[in-house]
Amino acid sequence: MDESRAREVLGSAGLDAGAELMVLGENAVFASGDLVIKVGRAPELLDRAQLALRIADWLKESDVPAVRAARSEPLLVEGHPVTLWERLPEASRPATPADLATLLRRVHALPAPSFALPRRELLGGVERWLRLAGDAIDPADADFLRARRDGFAPAAAALTPHLTPGPVHGDALPRNVLAGPDGPVLSDLETFSFDLREHDLVVMDLSRDRYGLPTEAYEEFVRAYGWDVREWEGRLTLRGARETASCAWVAQHAPSNPAALTEFRRRVNSLRDGDTTVRWYPF
Repeated sequence: MDESRAREVLGSAGLDAGAELMVLGENAVFASGDLVIKVGRAPELLDRAQLALRIADWLKESDVPAVRAARSEPLLVEGHPVTLWERLPEASRPATPADLATLLRRVHALPAPSFALPRRELLGGVERWLRLAGDAIDPADADFLRARRDGFAPAAAALTPHLTPGPVHGDALPRNVLAGPDGPVLSDLETFSFDLREHDLVVMDLSRDRYGLPTEAYEEFVRAYGWDVREWEGRLTLRGARETASCAWVAQHAPSNPAALTEFRRRVNSLRDGDTTVRWYPF
């Protein structure tokens, strides 16, 4: 789904087809007045969109600073799930890893909600992302990622956690936090799960090694959270699974974006070569 298609969906839904595009990723995210509108790529994301809205209500009841739903049910428009959210105020400053850690501590202290949360299927989207990439990527690269997925999936499922499993954000990055006038607020709730809390901590460990997060910023994250996932023996397995998923995720953008294809090739070649020093770039 490109921007043009997402705007067609907005128009068909009776929403502002001229809304400002904020992000084009797993969802196309638009801002319109006091609303944020998310348009999902495919109908199979409808259940996830519905769950995100329930999670927003649960976090509100739990007094966790997070985005709030503007409509309690998603729309399904021409095969695309559409959700409406209250627009947050403008950021007062860039969100920091410490902001993220503070919010994660609050989420990780919560008991399970009254409704079922899924497991964090970190590798569950790999096949769909590779299918969306189609002929834009080398079939050998797709096969390599499928083999990595098939190797890491059982290994990750067999891990013994250090922390007690429970609710997790699932994509715990500073970009999913807005530091507004009333403090940091958590956003992008689609990957909320009930699983190893270490899922939320390995993300920043990987950011330090792959995406250029400064060591000082990582240490601030650890201090704010209160524990360093690098002490856990399962860390490299969970990291390997996430690297596999992150590489496949970029692939879905390759058909329409040459920069995505370049980044995909960088990532997959570094995985194939076992070179952990290759810098990856956010996409």
